[in-house]
Amino acid sequence: MLAENLYALRRKSGLSQEQLAEKIGVSRQAVSKWEGGQSTPELEKLKALSECFQVTIDELTGNEAVPAPGGAIKEQESPAPSQGGERKIGVCLCIIGAVCLILFGALTVAHPPSVGQINESSTVTLNGTGILAALFVLLMLLGLGMIFRKK
Repeated sequence: MLAENLYALRRKSGLSQEQLAEKIGVSRQAVSKWEGGQSTPELEKLKALSECFQVTIDELTGNEAVPAPGGAIKEQESPAPSQGGERKIGVCLCIIGAVCLILFGALTVAHPPSVGQINESSTVTLNGTGILAALFVLLMLLGLGMIFRKK
């Protein structure tokens, strides 16, 4: 963003890289690297650039709209919040909850005495099987909530 905005502002102002470099006290190569995205200016130089072009540092770095070379306002796209990662976690939680619920159901059918052992080992007034089933369902609901949550 900074590289593109710097290039657009410099061109709009009719300055060469050399002229801009002289104005803010750096080398032409530094300006070239900034515009090419190979490096970024220090805060002191960002301030000098913002004063030179009469824009805020936010506009310069791409957090706000910046005038494009044609005079029109160029809207900078801010990256959308990463919902992909949150959705993946939600899907994983749903799958884990479903698998655990299925395995628990299979264990209950295949080996009924184990259900009694789970119930006896529970220190909560609810029986242990109910707690496990509720936990797995809660895990699935949490996953679904993460998948379908809107920002």
